[in-house]
Amino acid sequence: MRVVTTAQPLDVQPTPLALLLLGREADPKSERGVECPGDLPAPSDPDLVERARAAKEKLGDKVFVLGHHYQRDEVIEFADVTGDSFKLARDAAARPDAEYIVFCGVHFMAESADILTGDDQQVILPDLAAGCSMADMATAEQVAECWDVLTEAGVAEQVVPVSYMNSSADIKAFTGKHGGTICTSSNARRALDWAFEQGEKVLFLPDQHLGRNTAVRDMGMPLDDCVVYNPHKPNGGLTTEQLRNARMILWRGHCSVHGRFSLDSVNDVRARIPGVNVLVHPECKHEVVAAADQVGSTEYIIKALEAAPRGSKWAIGTELNLVRRLANRFAAEDKEVVFLDKTVCFCSTMNRIDLPHLVWTLESLADGKVVNRIEVDKETEHFAKLALERMLALP
Repeated sequence: MRVVTTAQPLDVQPTPLALLLLGREADPKSERGVECPGDLPAPSDPDLVERARAAKEKLGDKVFVLGHHYQRDEVIEFADVTGDSFKLARDAAARPDAEYIVFCGVHFMAESADILTGDDQQVILPDLAAGCSMADMATAEQVAECWDVLTEAGVAEQVVPVSYMNSSADIKAFTGKHGGTICTSSNARRALDWAFEQGEKVLFLPDQHLGRNTAVRDMGMPLDDCVVYNPHKPNGGLTTEQLRNARMILWRGHCSVHGRFSLDSVNDVRARIPGVNVLVHPECKHEVVAAADQVGSTEYIIKALEAAPRGSKWAIGTELNLVRRLANRFAAEDKEVVFLDKTVCFCSTMNRIDLPHLVWTLESLADGKVVNRIEVDKETEHFAKLALERMLALP
């Protein structure tokens, strides 16, 4: 005999964390209290592509859509320009007539675009939960405490802060206020050269790997010149003597995607694909960068593959959306492009910007409703812009 029971509805309420992960809530501490997205179109809606096209066409020149290289293909399809975070922020600044800047990326990128665009332009992030784990590894309070530690050690006056573009507006403002500059993965060497002309030491925020790789691999410093400041330990886990002897004080931060690649990944792909060229992003660990054939930013990676000869083989150590897109693009040229690691590794926060969020954003704007606007307060903007302008002035 078969017994059939009827399931009773469970009186279960979603937690704030669950709502955040679903993109239905906002984190006031990281998103400055901006309202949450609201009702989204269903991901299964077969008309999403047409709805996105219709809303974008209705908006016309009033909207400018930026798509970071790590975004999903379905989102990149609607981007007016693609690129890395700084290129996209500059592209936005070069379009002063666009009333709305829709940034398909993560929170710190939208902040940078807001800093560099005009007061009459509005920067929108389709999903407020699209953050950056690396940027979140350095808070304003932690960095202020670090500066106190450097002051007590008697070295603060010798230190020039250099902050990676992948940092919050607060950290960029700290950098500007203390005479430092911003860098990207493509100009980190120039930024460090400039910083060492200003002072004897550098506080590099928030990615320890980019800082170490640039100092050691590109500038020839010994590893002993680098120390890692851990914000979760008293005095950063460092002695006064270590702080006084170090030239590079590296913040203990990293990219959760690039940090996954290991020396085993490099050795394995070389064993599997004879003659493969290993090309990795400088956010990878030092031992991975040292074992690679080439190292460079996302723009460098794209240009290297464009210039590569037919029939060449490449293992790329960066975010999977970009690698997969490059593999499809260059297959017609008989170039084999594979992901460096066997494990699938998307940037989870970049992937939060999906077609339902983009459609909801564009349709809201087309209806005259501005959603998810990212605004940096004036004081923070002032000092962050100082740091960015110092980068722009680098030789």
